[in-house]
Amino acid sequence: MNKSRPARVMWLLNHTSARKFEIPMLKSIGINEIFLPKSFPMDPDFRSASIDWSEDQFLTIPKEDLDELNAVDWYTGGTRNAWEIASRHFDACFFIVLYDTAILKLASKHFKGALLLRAYGLSSPVTYSSLLDFEAQGLGLIWAKRAGRRFYFAKAYEHLDQIESSTLQKRSLYLPLGLHDVSVTDQWQGKDKRIFFVCPGVGFNPYYQAIYSRFISDFSGLPYAIAGEQPVQVNDPAVLGYTPLAVHEENMRQMRLMFYHSTEPNHIHYHPFEAIRAGMPLVFMAGGMLDRLGGAGLPGRCETVREARVKIERMLNDDWKLIERIRQTQAVLLDPMKAENCAQAWRDGFQRLFTELATTRTEQAQRPLKRKRIAVIVPAIYRGGSLCGAKLLAQAIYQGSRQFNEAAEVVFLHLDEEAAYPDEALADLFPGISRRVFKWKKMRRGEARRAMRYAGHATWEPQVGQYLVAEDGMNQLLDCDLWLVISDRLSAPLLPLRPCVHMVYDYLQRYVPLVAHDSEQLFLDVARQAEQVLVTSDFTRNDAMQYAGLPAHKVVKLPMLAPMFSDQSEYCSPAKPGYFVWTTNLAQHKNHANAFKALRWYYEKLGGLLDCLVTGVNTHHFFKDPLPHLAEATAMIKGSALLRKRVHWKGELAANDYQRTLARAAFLWHAGKIDNGTFSVIEAASLGVPALSSDYPAMREIDQQFALNLAWMNADEPKAMAEQLKQMESTHPARRGLLPSKSQLAEHGTDRLAGEYWNAIRECL
Repeated sequence: MNKSRPARVMWLLNHTSARKFEIPMLKSIGINEIFLPKSFPMDPDFRSASIDWSEDQFLTIPKEDLDELNAVDWYTGGTRNAWEIASRHFDACFFIVLYDTAILKLASKHFKGALLLRAYGLSSPVTYSSLLDFEAQGLGLIWAKRAGRRFYFAKAYEHLDQIESSTLQKRSLYLPLGLHDVSVTDQWQGKDKRIFFVCPGVGFNPYYQAIYSRFISDFSGLPYAIAGEQPVQVNDPAVLGYTPLAVHEENMRQMRLMFYHSTEPNHIHYHPFEAIRAGMPLVFMAGGMLDRLGGAGLPGRCETVREARVKIERMLNDDWKLIERIRQTQAVLLDPMKAENCAQAWRDGFQRLFTELATTRTEQAQRPLKRKRIAVIVPAIYRGGSLCGAKLLAQAIYQGSRQFNEAAEVVFLHLDEEAAYPDEALADLFPGISRRVFKWKKMRRGEARRAMRYAGHATWEPQVGQYLVAEDGMNQLLDCDLWLVISDRLSAPLLPLRPCVHMVYDYLQRYVPLVAHDSEQLFLDVARQAEQVLVTSDFTRNDAMQYAGLPAHKVVKLPMLAPMFSDQSEYCSPAKPGYFVWTTNLAQHKNHANAFKALRWYYEKLGGLLDCLVTGVNTHHFFKDPLPHLAEATAMIKGSALLRKRVHWKGELAANDYQRTLARAAFLWHAGKIDNGTFSVIEAASLGVPALSSDYPAMREIDQQFALNLAWMNADEPKAMAEQLKQMESTHPARRGLLPSKSQLAEHGTDRLAGEYWNAIRECL
């Protein structure tokens, strides 16, 4: 507890009945400032949830901080910034993991107060330990351990930890659940001779479907009514579905009895207690939680379904002696739920919590800060724009961490292929970033399991047949705190020894048959298992969610980082440029066939005056063992003397040569059909060179972000492409005047955008 301010607690649940009891209980032990969440999932499992703004008036934290906390979706984990705000103002946080375990992961990293996993009990055989293991792929208990003495298994019933792992047992804290009102109104009349049974979600939830089927089988022939919200309509007139509160209360007054089916030893619903409070006789099955609460000897208790049916038939047939005996004895079940019987356990629990928290905070303050190390991994042999993008990304992380005063070390890793990555190819790596080579190593399931066990992940189990680790000659990158992989093009997921983030530039395989189906599925699985996926366009973000199936909160869109050529002084454009530049490569989506149809039309039909200089990775191999998708284009070139004369193959130029060549061009031509856009149009603009581009969503986004005023063409219509080339002959001087200024482009420089990149990366640290 921070003595310089009032004790504060975050209660990140929305269960209406639990809130009515636990918020007053917290206040009764001296905690008067409580934050409540302002949203919950639109999921049938949250049918008992509601939102309450009433506690905000008592919070003495800055309004801007409260506004940010109120805007957060806590059920998907929250954000690092929100948890850091929470750490400044709050001492403890109640949360659940039934919807998403990400909240435990993020809170254990970024919240410095006490973490209370609120446990109301689960249906057998599920335990909280198994839930954490399954939902978090074996990492949930690791997150709990990471929080150390700040983590508590906040059990609502004293026995709940008995079936849990040692991690949760050691950190159990008994905070009993009760009812905000245990008075018996005794307004029951029982004139409606039907069994009142509560069973929501019958139409879609297998758990409740089984309960419903068992009930109507066990009590066939007897009159009944089934309450509970039904998002999917049930073909049974006795199923009432949602009813307003007044109608529900009237049903409780008039129906002859309630039957409670559950024999679950670790979970109980609220409606049996509702019945008792209303004075409605309760018939219930033995072996469940009601036995623990004092029901073992009650006349409403039944050992078998046959016994229950006999008692129910007697009650429906007006056995008032049995009815009154049940009503007069069942109020004992409310005793453990009374606030006065729960308060001491809450006082003792929070006394322990605040004592341990004070010790932990003292220890944390004395620990030296450790500088984070980020690995930027180029997983395959990338050249051109892909390699350039990786270097810019590493630079943004390096610069951004310093802008946040959280200076991180950045390690740039590439495959141990000297021919592909000569020193000159990485000479422009940002100063301060170290460079390391590696090789991929594959691990089968058994080996992967052992490696994770040695790393302390005692319950982790492999989800796929094999995993990858980076053999870097040091310790498989275990000296790094986070792995950032450029693209999702891996043959298997990385072994999750560290948090892994992927920068995914596009999902071209959705539009162009680039990879086999098996590989396509592997790439998607890699992204799905990542901590986070970074993208640089709404086009790719939509693909990540719609095609790869990633949840929206896992996909982070960042502004595109693009190289810019700032020094133009020695590369003055001639008054009448004699060529335009087509930057491409041999990939299928580059639209070669239509591009050469357009060039042929441009030269042979429209009398095109400008030569075409072709640059890009591997373009000098265009005619050497041509790929199948290049066959049509190569045939056109061989069949046209004018194409062979006017198209010049420059191959992959060195940076200075490319800059010089581009600066003296009339314009840049981008003829690709679909991708995440190309850096080349931005590079051209930085040299004062306009561009003619295929019109597709990602390029429109680039045009808007950098205000390039691109000229457009339809990549599916070669004749129209040719006409646009011809038009650029005469309009390119005027289009230079439409380009952004140096200062405008500088607004999108890596140093200006680095903070946004670091803000995204730090969420995963």
